[in-house]
Amino acid sequence: MPIVKPAHYSIRTADLEESKRFYTEVLQLRVGFRPPFKFPGAWLYRDEDEAEFGAVHLIGVDSASRAALIDYFGDRGGADDVQGSGSVDHLAFLATDWPGTRRRCATLGVPYHEQRVPSLNLFQAFLVDPSGVTIELNYRNHDMPLEEST
Repeated sequence: MPIVKPAHYSIRTADLEESKRFYTEVLQLRVGFRPPFKFPGAWLYRDEDEAEFGAVHLIGVDSASRAALIDYFGDRGGADDVQGSGSVDHLAFLATDWPGTRRRCATLGVPYHEQRVPSLNLFQAFLVDPSGVTIELNYRNHDMPLEEST
């Protein structure tokens, strides 16, 4: 069976609330339906349609949820193992409204790095989520001015 498209990605986080804040306030995803797992987490959706089970799954990792996480996923490390992307370099999204996202980043103190891909007329912004995972946002607009955050 061929792969149709990516379904979602999951982030293990030691700070579930801070991760939810990043994904809902900066990337404007919304928290939606999540099955009643025995460990903390959140499923995040890009719109009201929940048919495809969310774009991002946050998995809360702490000592209280360790046994439930091992029961469900197998032993993949604990709360000490939740920083960075490991072998994954970054996760990328097609996006719209960089000016609005830039304003939210400024308001919330989220740094970013901007780039252009000249041969594709593609504008990119790179952010880092609270767990240290790099998020690439791709905008189909080559006329946007570059403004590096501080």
